[in-house]
Amino acid sequence: MPLLPPPAYPLVSVIIPCYNHASYLPDAVDSIQRQTYSNIEIIIVDDGSTDDTRVVSEKLSSAKYIYQENQGLSAARNTGALHSTGEFLVFLDADDLLYPYAISYNLAYLLQHPNAAFVSGAYLAITHAKENLDDGGEEILDDHYINMLRKNYIGMHGTVMYRRWVFDEFLFDTSLKACEDYDLYLRVTRKYPVLHHTKKLAAYRMHTSNMSGNLPLMLSQALEVLKRQEPELRSDAEREAYEAGLKGFVDYYTTLIYGCLKAEQIKPTPEVLNFLHQYKPKSYYMYYLVEFFTKKLSLRTVTPNFVFRYLHRRGVYKNFLPAIGNIKFGDLISKTPFNRTFGQNRGGAIDQYYIENFLRSKADYITGQVLEFGENQYAKRIGGDKVTQCTVLRLEDLDEKSSTLPEFSPKVTAGDNTFDCILLPQALHLIYDFKAVVKDCFRALKPGGTLLLTVPGITPVDFGPWEKNWLWTFTRFSIEKMLAETFPINHIETNSFGNVYVASAFLYGVGKTELKQEELDYQDPHFQVIITGKATKTA
Repeated sequence: MPLLPPPAYPLVSVIIPCYNHASYLPDAVDSIQRQTYSNIEIIIVDDGSTDDTRVVSEKLSSAKYIYQENQGLSAARNTGALHSTGEFLVFLDADDLLYPYAISYNLAYLLQHPNAAFVSGAYLAITHAKENLDDGGEEILDDHYINMLRKNYIGMHGTVMYRRWVFDEFLFDTSLKACEDYDLYLRVTRKYPVLHHTKKLAAYRMHTSNMSGNLPLMLSQALEVLKRQEPELRSDAEREAYEAGLKGFVDYYTTLIYGCLKAEQIKPTPEVLNFLHQYKPKSYYMYYLVEFFTKKLSLRTVTPNFVFRYLHRRGVYKNFLPAIGNIKFGDLISKTPFNRTFGQNRGGAIDQYYIENFLRSKADYITGQVLEFGENQYAKRIGGDKVTQCTVLRLEDLDEKSSTLPEFSPKVTAGDNTFDCILLPQALHLIYDFKAVVKDCFRALKPGGTLLLTVPGITPVDFGPWEKNWLWTFTRFSIEKMLAETFPINHIETNSFGNVYVASAFLYGVGKTELKQEELDYQDPHFQVIITGKATKTA
């Protein structure tokens, strides 16, 4: 979606409900003041705070301050909507942040789609200290009500921009203690068209006082909100999505509760244990018998090791640690790998699973004039008819001294602003001056063109002809920092894939078909087998 300048500059109201989050307020307001779009009013609704929210708000001269007795988040948002004057409304929680282009990006969508009730985007979860955690966002192009029945695909309310008329018909339900935004999304998408995109617009700051940290409350309220839609269901597809949504919420929150209990991140209060017992009794009994009793009654010290190993192999007791000197290596006792070709002869290389999944997820960017490193194995296969021409760049085509793309070569022409997409799958680790190649890719990309790359993290070194060229391994953060030296930071996406089990299997040459999909798909950022990167050249 191009960010076209609107024909007029309508007022956008950004409403910040605040309850005892005075310490976060200046950052939230500052993120609004830094917007590339300027016709904005800021309204702070103090929901009966007992900290110095009023004092802090009064120092923020650009914001309008409204006080009300404590009534809850829904009431504070409704108060803000009532006192706002903008044609478009955004609700930003006091502890969250907007990226500078957030308002203009969503506004461009709504101005080009006058029938849409709201537009929503993606977000990035960050720590209290503003360190990046996880991405939040998925592509939803149509059937928004059905997709919303399946799950709250929006996730963060600050990524939503509403038209004002929405609040002439709908308000946030003040009887809900949580999930009031999900309730509103369902009611609006049931009746009106909406829009969604995957541009990251906001940062969701994670800390101990987040309401979303109260897992039993979030589960109960999500189920209550979703069950309100049962009388509204009109088709088999809606009923199927509704049932999937109920199951999805239960699975998601009970898994979180069980995991937090085992990691001792939450206390085993009666409320927490009752919820686990009600919605997932198997997990409740496993926690109670295996975790609680082994710690409280020291059964771990008197129970034979093979009992816990048996439970561990069947997924019941996941915190199993064999006694020192009693590890059973089994087949892994070998000092040499099972296969010296990365598992190619055992069902395919594990890293290829992640590489191909990544490129398929970015298939929309593989279009037009494409430059691919190595051999033409992905551009046409994944880009299909959208690829008008594919140029293959081999390692020997690089300038030996500068490691740059040759501007004039009998094999490759890589002039300025030439390519719509450049694919660098598993290439940079073979190039000494890999930064120079990335900078040259930027030069060779057209404005709006995209670089898609993958690099190895935990990996064997090639046993064949590439052994002497195998110079580097990377991490997600090193790739992010390296790309940010050339590309705009807000046009960069990085990720990592793998876990300790997959990493061990990959080192031993196990093939991807020898592992289960759930084993491959589990991501642990401390064991990065493959790192992926997407970077777009701005105009």
